[in-house]
Formats: sequence, structure tokens, C-alpha cells
Amino acid sequence: MVMGEIEGVKEIALMPVDTLGEYYQRVEAVVKTLPDGSLILTDFIGGTTSNVAARLSADYPVAVISGLNATLLLEALDKREHGRLSDCVAALVDAGRSSCRDVVAHVRQLQQP
Repeated sequence: MVMGEIEGVKEIALMPVDTLGEYYQRVEAVVKTLPDGSLILTDFIGGTTSNVAARLSADYPVAVISGLNATLLLEALDKREHGRLSDCVAALVDAGRSSCRDVVAHVRQLQQP
């Protein structure tokens, strides 16, 4: 809805029935096809998705960021048009972090004269 159809993004859902080995193999199969400098976005650090991605980053030229949110994804989509996402991890982390806001406090601040 915001950017139209998005190409080159893959979702690899971790299902309750997945074993660690099965999930690792599914993710590795996709990572093997990614160009150097690609980025894996995961939900939260310390979880299976992040742990698997971190392990794969030791063997494949990919970066990993946890804390996926819509702003982070949109920023990554924009930045990939300008080069390797692994080269702008710090900027992407900042974009994701700064997008988390107290909406009520933000609106109240905007309403103050």
C-alpha cells in the first residue's frame, strides 16, 4: 500500500512445528541465493530467527538486524536502490529505533502552541 508491489523480499516464517534444523535449512537455502551485502531482518534478538541468521552470517556475506518494524523495512527498501544494505546497517538501526514513538505524547506535543 505504501510502496506498491515489492520484489526481492522473502519471508521465511518460523512455524511451531519446525525443528531448529529444519528452519536452519530453509533459511540457508534462501541465503545461498542472495547477493553479497544482503540484509536479513528478524523480529527480536535472542530468538530462533535471529540466532539462525547470525549463525548464517558467519558463512555468508549478509548483515542481520533484529527489531523489524515497518519503518525499518521501508528504509531498507529505499537504501537497497543505492547499494549494499550491509554497508548501511547503522543507519537502518537508527531508522528503526527512532520510529518507535509514544503516539499520544507526540500528538499532544504537536497540539501545544
